[in-house]
Amino acid sequence: CNDCHTPLKSGPNGPEPDLGRYLSGHPADAKLPAPPKLADSPWFAATAGMTAWAGPWGISYAANLTPDANTGLGIWSEAMFIQAMRTGKHMSAGRNILPPMPWQALAGLNDEDLKAIYAYLRSLPPIVNPVPNPVPPGGAVAYD
Repeated sequence: CNDCHTPLKSGPNGPEPDLGRYLSGHPADAKLPAPPKLADSPWFAATAGMTAWAGPWGISYAANLTPDANTGLGIWSEAMFIQAMRTGKHMSAGRNILPPMPWQALAGLNDEDLKAIYAYLRSLPPIVNPVPNPVPPGGAVAYD
């Protein structure tokens, strides 16, 4: 989870995880330019912070996995989490979970493993970080 859900920062040896934002997803304060045009391409692009991606699906942002009730997984029940990982549906019944999230790999885990992941995520300190909503293909990206 850390590879995509923890933003990177510059360190003495190059990019390194920003552990002060551990698993808090795409930083709300990151102002990004429009992504490159990739419409009819087999390529997708990621930000240098590795928390936002653009591809044929539009733009997706790494979710806040901390238990913050308003901006993270704080209102998710264990059953919702397991169902989301099994079906690829946000909050177990919402929109599709978009690439590059490998929910298909997690779908094959047994219930005990998914419950352990959920329990771990619930044990983290909550971090307030409102992650942007996905942007559909051709949609406009708006920043304040």
